[in-house]
Amino acid sequence: MTTTATPADVEAQVGALVERLFMGGIAAMETLSIHVGTSLGLYGLLYEQGPSTPAEVASRAGIHERYAREWLEQQATAELIDVDDPALPADTRRYSVSDVQAAVLVDETSLAYLAPAGGFVVSFASVMPKLLDAYRTGGGVSFGEYGAEMREAQAAFNRPGFNSLLAGEWLANGVPDLHARLQQPGARILDAGCGLGWSTIAFARAYPDATIVGVDLDEPSIERARQNAKDNGVDDRITFEFADAGDAKYVGQFDAVFIFEALHDLSRPVEVLASLRGACNDDGTVIVMDERVADEFGAIGDPVERFMYAASVLHCLPAGMSEQPSAGTGTVMRTDTVRRYAADAGFTRLDVLPIEHDFFRFYRLEP
Repeated sequence: MTTTATPADVEAQVGALVERLFMGGIAAMETLSIHVGTSLGLYGLLYEQGPSTPAEVASRAGIHERYAREWLEQQATAELIDVDDPALPADTRRYSVSDVQAAVLVDETSLAYLAPAGGFVVSFASVMPKLLDAYRTGGGVSFGEYGAEMREAQAAFNRPGFNSLLAGEWLANGVPDLHARLQQPGARILDAGCGLGWSTIAFARAYPDATIVGVDLDEPSIERARQNAKDNGVDDRITFEFADAGDAKYVGQFDAVFIFEALHDLSRPVEVLASLRGACNDDGTVIVMDERVADEFGAIGDPVERFMYAASVLHCLPAGMSEQPSAGTGTVMRTDTVRRYAADAGFTRLDVLPIEHDFFRFYRLEP
């Protein structure tokens, strides 16, 4: 049976799409305003100092009072912070951050912390001319070209999970035999693509008798990782190296090799997996954490699928295409793709681990 949309139906659909895009535009701009607040330390200041006037915020944060007032009013209008009495004159209103708001905007270890999202938007915008050129030429935009905002946002986004869930809920519950092995003196762990080192630091805290090596091919990330480890008092138990995980010195050295949310970004994932397999000792295993996307393409995605595809369009696919030849994986790396990459890399077994997470899926690869 064929149905034809009436003019009224078409008008309603157009209106709905316009509304959706308009609201999305507001969300994007508000996300950037959050980046302003986090970069200038305004949320933390409001939370620590309590209700404050624009002049007090400006003085404490070292910013211009007029800008402080506009930002505070915008944040209150967006219901991101609180205002005590909106009817008061502009210069006497007091603004504050509640415990609920702080969990999302201030506490960098909170599992609800989403303030880093603004850094992604800034990073995407900064490379837009290069991104458009990559679309036209089939080239790419390297991870380093996305700048410090991408590096910092990615690390901040994943830090709470590594800090709170990695050793306990993820490994102890999802891979208990490996967790037990890593608790033994002399255990050796390789954290491949360690970024700013928050996963590596979590390993050091959970497995104090293990030898832990973090490697990454982004030198600024390694520098920050070393500082983060020092600031957290575990630098004596971690070695961070600006190196390729496939380096010959790593062959056969590790009981466990981890690669967190990085495989889909790689130009040659099979080669990297083969190198990680080689880094395992005789009883070693590889754990891959990557995106929890749907098992197959659907015309209408849920919010996670929409998020992953947007990230792929703006960052992950261009990053993976920046070196050729490239597998061109992108963020939406489905289980069958991981299984194929693992088999091509020489692994004999792949298991999807029973670890529940809204964004991530975990795989265990056996040499």
